[in-house]
Amino acid sequence: MSGEVRQRPVVSKDTSKSSPAASRKEKQPSARSGGSGISILDIFRVLLTLIVVSCGLSYYLTDSQSLLWGYKPWFTNLPQLVQYIKGPVILTPTELALHDGTDPALPIYVAVNGTVFDVSANPGMYGPGGGYHFFAGRDATRAFVTGCFAEDLTDDLTGVEEMFIPIDEPEDLEGLSSGERKKRREQDVRLAKKKIESTVAHWSGFFGNHKKYFAVGKVAKGVEDEKKEKRELCEAAKKQRPKRNKDKGNKGTKKST
Repeated sequence: MSGEVRQRPVVSKDTSKSSPAASRKEKQPSARSGGSGISILDIFRVLLTLIVVSCGLSYYLTDSQSLLWGYKPWFTNLPQLVQYIKGPVILTPTELALHDGTDPALPIYVAVNGTVFDVSANPGMYGPGGGYHFFAGRDATRAFVTGCFAEDLTDDLTGVEEMFIPIDEPEDLEGLSSGERKKRREQDVRLAKKKIESTVAHWSGFFGNHKKYFAVGKVAKGVEDEKKEKRELCEAAKKQRPKRNKDKGNKGTKKST
């Protein structure tokens, strides 16, 4: 035997290897870590379930069998989506006249106050033979205000304010000075123009907010459109003129003593 002393290797204890019971204890999730809480996937499943249930109820409860309770996003309307992609159109009155429904290849357009609306979804009303075909292919803003469909199929609103200005009796004007008459006239014209704006806004909103119609562009205005002579009111519009309310008409016009 040699003089060298063989040393037995020292085996270090592996602390990672513990008893089975301790291992199971370590693998159990801690209540403090939140492992037993609601995950994002659970929230997604709940929301998806609610959406499916809502769509199912909407389909069976609405008359139109809509999945969105009657709501129809504009981008689901294919013609409107195509027009949105193409961008707004600018049409001259001559170009607009081509869209009166006589050409099946062209959409039917109606213009109000310079805004062009696509009404192709209702050819029975605005197409040839329809009850409102005379509106197709033109800007007939004046007719929308006056109601004179035969005479006022134009966008010219000059003189329309007269139909909203009250009629004065001759004896009602006798006690007014020229200055008071002028002031009354200016006030009447101002109020009449507001009524015209309100009526035009109503019809613009009718076509713009309609489920089947949508705006596509504008009507190009020429230089000749800016210089227009005052048009005479149609007979139907003249008959609509109100009579002056004497109490309101004399209010503020009496001279103080």
